Amino acid sequence: MARLPLPRPSYHAGHEHSSPRPPGGEPAAPGRLASGLRTFDLPATAASVGAARAGVRELLMAWRVADEVCDNAVIVTSELVTNALTHAAGDRVVCRVRLLADRVRIEVEDEARGPDLPMLRRPGPDDQSGRGLLLVDALSDDWAVTRTPGHPGRTVWAALDTRT
Repeated sequence: MARLPLPRPSYHAGHEHSSPRPPGGEPAAPGRLASGLRTFDLPATAASVGAARAGVRELLMAWRVADEVCDNAVIVTSELVTNALTHAAGDRVVCRVRLLADRVRIEVEDEARGPDLPMLRRPGPDDQSGRGLLLVDALSDDWAVTRTPGHPGRTVWAALDTRT
């Protein structure tokens, strides 16, 4: 089975990345989290879900995010990217990971070519889909959908508390 390479993050001004700095900008003191932003541009293919999961896990581990928070963020990422690929009918998806002082924020931007905005549903016991945002809601402290300024698109984001 061929493995898709991990997505290459886009770096942003003000965040130098030479050793020994973790991928968050400023060096983190022992036991402390770094802060930062990473953006993964992904093609609208099923393989991008796994690539996003792996990229987010690798990044959060480098930022020294607690294992439980990291695991939850990976599940949230998986659900948000899957929803974007399933419902947005676009050519690409952008995944952003922001590490702030007390939370991780996962953002997934799509091209919003699908007819509906993402919304929390209550699927029946025999429904084969419709549980993604239930997981996002259960694992995150907050989440929402926002329109992308300047062009068609929307961003679904979720925030997870890093204080464990």
